[in-house]
Parts: sequence; C-alpha cells; structure tokens
Amino acid sequence: MIIYGSTFSPYVRKAVVFAAEKGIDFEIQPSNGPAAPPEFKLASPFGKMPGLKDGDFAISDSTAIITYIDAIKPDPNLIPIEAKARARTIWYEEFGDTMVAACGGKIFFNRVVSPKFYGRPGDLALADQAQNTEFPELIAYLEGVMPASGYLVEDRFTLADIAVVSPLLTMSLADCLVDSGAYPKAAAYVAKIAERPTFAKLIAREKAQLSA
Repeated sequence: MIIYGSTFSPYVRKAVVFAAEKGIDFEIQPSNGPAAPPEFKLASPFGKMPGLKDGDFAISDSTAIITYIDAIKPDPNLIPIEAKARARTIWYEEFGDTMVAACGGKIFFNRVVSPKFYGRPGDLALADQAQNTEFPELIAYLEGVMPASGYLVEDRFTLADIAVVSPLLTMSLADCLVDSGAYPKAAAYVAKIAERPTFAKLIAREKAQLSA
C-alpha cells in the first residue's frame, strides 16, 4: 500500500496515522511537483493530497482512504460501532477539517510553506489574524467539550482524536500553540495524543525537515 503526500498536510497525517494505528504495512511517497509519480494522478485526478494505491485500487481524500482502510482491517476499532459514538466521531473528523479551513491553512502556508518551500514571503498579517481570531474560538470549543478521560469519544483513542490533533500539530510547527493557561484541558489533550508513537515519529521527522 502506498499513501501519496506530505505529512505536513493534516489530511495526509490523518490518513497516515490511522493506517499506522491499524498496523497496516504502507509507504509514504511524495506527490508534489516533479516528485509526483504518475500513479498519484490516477489516485487523485485533481492532484489533491492524500492519494492511496493498494494493488490495482486507487482513491483520494483522507476520509475515503480511512473508510477503505477501516473496511479491510477492522481491528483495532478506531471508528465506534455504537450509533451516537460513531456519529460523534465523524463530527469530530469534520471539526478537524474545519480547523484547517478556518485558520490552519492560513497559518501554516504563510509562515512555513510560502517562505520555506516557495522562497517568497507569506502574508504574515493574515496568519496572525487567523491565530488571534479564528483559532481561539475553535480551541475554546475543544476546551468546553473535552471529557475527563482526555479522549473525545468513548473514553478511548479513536479517529476523532487523530482528526482533531492532526491540524493542531501542523499549526504548532508554525508557532501556533494551544495556550495552556487559557485552555488547560485542550493543551493537555494535544500533548497526550502527540506522544503516541504514530504521531511522535512524524512530528520529529517534520521538525528535522524544517530545520534542515
């Protein structure tokens, strides 16, 4: 199995962590620019990360990839079966995507991607505005719904935690961190999930790439 994309993308990280937590044997291949293999275009007709190839099957979009992986390897169970818990898990996956759309893309692109990978200054005012306005509202919501267990659904690790923490870790690489003084439960939650080996390995590699 091949997952195409860069784990700097929260969507790619979400798919990669889900596959790793499932114990799937896969490799990550770049999909940007000239490094993109032709197979990526077959998996993702519009060039969006992530893409997946498994034998003669190819698909794109993180949710579609996760749905496929969960179907071929149901255990360990990361998407609850009980109706309310399952719906809540999908809600949190959408919430993670909302964070990217509302502020994550603005922050990471303008502070990291544009200067580091494109060699041109980003719109730092736009990034600052996103961090100072949209970001606190999202984290305030997370603080308010965080269960005492430190997991979002069923008091255990699920796709909900993967989907919510993935964009927050991308933003942390751009110096946008959850304020532990204002949002102690949310900050502790992100730190705990980030310590899981599936996340920690990726973040260590990403930090090394950015410092190179």
